[in-house]
Amino acid sequence: MKKPIKPEEKLDIEDLVHGLENYHPPRKGWTWRIKPADGVEMGPFHFKDMSTPLKKSIGLPASKYFDFIDPQPSCVVTTEIASGRFEDDIRRMRMAAWHGADHLMVIRTTGQSHIDGLLEGTPEGIGGVPITRKQIRASRKACDLIEEEVGRPINFHSYVSGVAGPEVAVLFAEEGINGAHQDPQYNVLYRNVNMYRSFVDAAEAKHVMAGARIFQIDGAHNANATAKAGWLVMPELMVQHGINCAFSVAAGMDKQLIGLSTVPPNSPPAPKLWYDLPYAVALRDFFSEYKMRAQQNTRYIEADIEEAIRTHTVDTLISMLTRADVQSTITPDEGRNVPWHYNNIRGVQTVKQTWAALDGINELLTLRYDGPLGEMARDIKERAVGFLEEIIEVGGYFAAVERGFFVDSAKYPDRNGDGIARDGAGGVGADTLVPRDPDYMAPVCDHFGNNALPDGLNKPCDLIGGCTLCDPSKIVFIDELDPDDNCHKRLETTRPYRTGGKIKPEVEWAGDGIVLVQLFVPENEDIAPVYAVEMAKKMGLGDPEVINIQVMHPSEGCFVEVKGRVDFEIDRSSLKIPEKEVMLPEDELRRVVKEVGLKVVAGTVGEDEHSVGLREILDIKHGGIEKYGVKYHYLGTSVPVDKLVDAAIETGAHAILISTIISHNDVHRAQMRKLAELCIEKGIRDKVILIAGGTQVNREMAKETGLDATFGRGTKGVHVVNAMVKALRSMR
Repeated sequence: MKKPIKPEEKLDIEDLVHGLENYHPPRKGWTWRIKPADGVEMGPFHFKDMSTPLKKSIGLPASKYFDFIDPQPSCVVTTEIASGRFEDDIRRMRMAAWHGADHLMVIRTTGQSHIDGLLEGTPEGIGGVPITRKQIRASRKACDLIEEEVGRPINFHSYVSGVAGPEVAVLFAEEGINGAHQDPQYNVLYRNVNMYRSFVDAAEAKHVMAGARIFQIDGAHNANATAKAGWLVMPELMVQHGINCAFSVAAGMDKQLIGLSTVPPNSPPAPKLWYDLPYAVALRDFFSEYKMRAQQNTRYIEADIEEAIRTHTVDTLISMLTRADVQSTITPDEGRNVPWHYNNIRGVQTVKQTWAALDGINELLTLRYDGPLGEMARDIKERAVGFLEEIIEVGGYFAAVERGFFVDSAKYPDRNGDGIARDGAGGVGADTLVPRDPDYMAPVCDHFGNNALPDGLNKPCDLIGGCTLCDPSKIVFIDELDPDDNCHKRLETTRPYRTGGKIKPEVEWAGDGIVLVQLFVPENEDIAPVYAVEMAKKMGLGDPEVINIQVMHPSEGCFVEVKGRVDFEIDRSSLKIPEKEVMLPEDELRRVVKEVGLKVVAGTVGEDEHSVGLREILDIKHGGIEKYGVKYHYLGTSVPVDKLVDAAIETGAHAILISTIISHNDVHRAQMRKLAELCIEKGIRDKVILIAGGTQVNREMAKETGLDATFGRGTKGVHVVNAMVKALRSMR
């Protein structure tokens, strides 16, 4: 039995890939989140549309203001991963799960749906991960550990497509894959697989998936991501969804395991809501028996991450107003490079933050169906019905594909004649279908089509003592085929950064050394990117590349993002890690402050006119010490140190707080020492707490200058109160 991983420990990738020949998934099938009927109580709030919370998680940045609660949406939340190296994807899976993702979708490597067989080993992929038995086992084994750590089942997902689709489906059923894309129309339209072969393969694949309770997501959304005008193909999308749903049911799939990939067809600056909301309403009306998987449209993703996140927020709003059983989180940087670690998390946070903010929205708001919304939704449905009728009229789906009905850029019933047309007698796998003989029998489970079983046989695989779906020990496991391109070689290279003492930044792979630099260049868009690359070179970055540029004004300047690579590394043992300050509970801080009647005098000392930082430490509006009940006398700026000491004596203050920003000639250190020396001289040093802060001040300076505490950048009022309460206890 594998011992649970600890939060403070990194995943041991070498251990995960060890002994995979004996690993089999402890559970199979898709798992939905648990949504309590009476809502969820978290901190001071009652949530109406949330699932049970996680055992361990990382909340949104603002959660620290709300008792560190981390409400989890009622829908399953997806993140898509495609680094090319499964061993790094596994680490990313753990990060994503801690932030609330429970549907980990691993994108197959570019072109894998063109491959006509299964891959073995763990080669490095381009634009995705090679989906192999070893990769799946290691990833599923990691998911077992991760789901135990966070306290929620993790659904692992990939793709069943191409002419190897049935074989991939069997692999997925054997290895505990929980969800998969499967849509024969995707093969026909976008991979030019022969249409007859595609649907025969799909029948087999869907039947196998049904037996393993694998959740299926279709690929109809590819039409509005491919068409010239995605917002015009909505009737076609409805038809594609309908064909796949009907075919899946005919192949034996449970309707509760059939999901529609519902992608909004539009994006700002278009009036998105007027297109996407009626489409969502129409789709959920027609397909009320099926699950909805909502996803952002990748067609409109540009290089600007923030733009993608804003659109993603609107998409999540539409999901909540209609229905999303699975909310996908397209990685915001998919439009510009391989998704980076932290952008997977950003996508999950976008959904989590929007869902929490709009919790219970359908109890507060009602969609108006008696106006334009209802009319537009009905119009889409009528056009879809007309589209389907015409398909039947011309001889069925295959005939319609041959005529180029699909992915035409006009709004049905209009046609521009630019749809994707395929030859029914052509394409990959043409002329490869062989009719089964009447007495055909295969001794395996979940086999679709005619299977002439002998009388008295309950399961066909009883004849061979069980097939691989029933007896995993019969599965042949091949570790690696390529002696050079495999995970063991890659792990050897990255070991210093994963388990050794070396540290490098990363965004895709361990030790990749990639960093992102953001800057504003006061030049036009012709000059700005050239300058940014030259600047990156002078900073010592290797292979610099501009990945995003936004014009702020045609002549005044541009915002530029440039990525590059650092070749150096830092030894962890050389880092001087400051001792972590232990924070007392806020209730305890308030209690002590009230008991003592804590009073302070404060001011900016010397010839320093800076006041904003100190005022934020003091004032209640900024979460300053006043928020915790501390009374203060603020003496202003450029205050002589002796005046502060005299004021403390006169008011009976318990503490003196000074701010000192100016640091030339170490004047800030001189002011701090002077404060301590004056208090000794006046005989009050053992009765008053002395604290200093400033941009050039650090925690180590307290001991050096004779003060009780010193604070630098990022200090909040609570830190100062915490230090004063601890100092009070020491004095007592």
